[in-house]
Amino acid sequence: MKRQYKFWISFSIVGTCLISLYSCKNFLDKPPIGAVSQQTLATPEGIQQLLIGAYSLLDGEGGNNSGWGSAASNWVYGDVCADNAYKGSTPSDQGDIVPLETWSADPSNSYPAQKWDAMYDGIQRANDVIRTIRIAKNLGTLDTTEVIAEARFLRGFYHFELYRVFKNIPYVDESITYTNNNFNAPNVDASGNYIDPLPNIEADFQFAMTNLPAVQSEPGRANKYAAEAFLAWCYMYELKYSQAKGLLDDIIQNGVNAKGQKYALQPVFANNFNPDPSAKNSTESVFAVQMSVNDNSGDAANITGNANGNYGDVLNFPYNAGPGACCGFDNPSEDLANAFKTDNNGLPLFQNNAYQQGNNVSDTLNPWTGFLDPRIDWTMGRPGIPYLDWGPQNPSWIRDVSNDWLFSPKKNVYAKSQKGTYSDVSTFWASTELTANNVNVIRYSQILLWEAECNAELGDLNQAQVYVDSVRARAANKAGWVYKNASFDAKSFTYSPQTTPADNYKISTYTSVYGPGYFASLGKNAALEAIRFEERLEFAMEGHRFFDLQRWDKESPGYMATVLNKYAQLTAVRVPYMTGAKFTQGKNEIFAIPQSQIDIENKTGTIYLKQNPGY
Repeated sequence: MKRQYKFWISFSIVGTCLISLYSCKNFLDKPPIGAVSQQTLATPEGIQQLLIGAYSLLDGEGGNNSGWGSAASNWVYGDVCADNAYKGSTPSDQGDIVPLETWSADPSNSYPAQKWDAMYDGIQRANDVIRTIRIAKNLGTLDTTEVIAEARFLRGFYHFELYRVFKNIPYVDESITYTNNNFNAPNVDASGNYIDPLPNIEADFQFAMTNLPAVQSEPGRANKYAAEAFLAWCYMYELKYSQAKGLLDDIIQNGVNAKGQKYALQPVFANNFNPDPSAKNSTESVFAVQMSVNDNSGDAANITGNANGNYGDVLNFPYNAGPGACCGFDNPSEDLANAFKTDNNGLPLFQNNAYQQGNNVSDTLNPWTGFLDPRIDWTMGRPGIPYLDWGPQNPSWIRDVSNDWLFSPKKNVYAKSQKGTYSDVSTFWASTELTANNVNVIRYSQILLWEAECNAELGDLNQAQVYVDSVRARAANKAGWVYKNASFDAKSFTYSPQTTPADNYKISTYTSVYGPGYFASLGKNAALEAIRFEERLEFAMEGHRFFDLQRWDKESPGYMATVLNKYAQLTAVRVPYMTGAKFTQGKNEIFAIPQSQIDIENKTGTIYLKQNPGY
């Protein structure tokens, strides 16, 4: 959607700021700020511009929001607040992340407030599309049902993001606006009980699935299968595995991406993180947030967040070396590195947390010398291992080893040979780290592993094993491994010659080692652990881990607390400020609703917006 994003930027500059008819204090308190009326934009062209504006906030940045707490990748919530990453940098830099990482944040923390603002801004933009269509005349050939379906998909997306972060959120449709200090979007009923927003979110995705085409005019637009995938995701949060499986089956059998290509895994795992246009919006892309650079949308020199090049991740580059101009955040954890250990058969050490035993991967004194899953070196930079075409990572890439340890993020970074083409050409540090690398929200491998979960939950452990093996088989493709003494081709994200692997890689499918009935021999609980472990490996550093733990905790209450408290104990050895960190069951599975919103909503004395339990 590069062209669309550019269109929105120029559209906003000339003052037609009805893209959100409202600007923000409270998330409903959005008085008109533009010179153009709703009636003026009630034309086919105006409605498309409004829709583009609603899409433009998928990156979490722009409008009234500029911050890393609303990043599309959810790196703070999904990885740092879980067991995949440390905050990075120094403890005082972006200090509001530390209490989030240690599960001690209060409702005044600025990061969740940024997420709240950005997502409700996106919701109101989507609602503006629907409201404007309803007063429009002479729309000619404009397919208003399809436009409303796209708007409802976006509204569902933004609400679902809020649901995963806060859970007890007000659902805001096109009928709800701020009027005369009447805040009519409560998150509780008359008895003070939380109102579940999921049925309304699901209704938005259902409408979108029913009314969107399979093929879109631009690859960044949502199609019917993207909506179907999000609906399945919602059902999995509700433990409705049969309903989710029916949708996932359809996606696997019939699904195509917005370009009309049948869904399939890319042969090379790393190509999912390649900003080259030939790799983006591939057969594996179910839904991705579109990023572009050097498109006149602005740079990051004034920390505006209006640039299209993944502003939300500009902190997450190696520190002042290699591809980084700053800032050394989002360092992969030692626990995550150890998760990529494999046994002598090339299978993960998931049972009884065996991966946490013995020597640590890349340890400076007694490193692990056994086998590794090759995905590790596309997920993180490690000492001495080739980092795309930037050369081997060295100690200067880590800002503060005592708090950050040894690893750098990698999935969001462009190749040296792509610099200036798929990175911003400006020289300000944040602009240097703007990239055209899309943020993958749902990849096809997710569909396969969700399907594996559903099969396991419904008793078909053999079929669950088939889907897990399909993901592992792709990772075993030696053409997609990292190699030493080799040249890196940024077009394909592969190395040549493929003679000397960068480490002692070994990965196998479960079937090739133990036969097709292995998951059945393990039993449901152990098979589910194998599936969950595979999801961690496949999607590490993509902002999913915390929310996966959150979802699995619904099936097994206390699961999330057990995993993260064990992690905290191990991590305190490496990261001093994690000493004493405790994840509290029944509280820390979700984040505090921003206190500023609580205060505004409830200023009359009536509780419209109720804080989450424990805060």
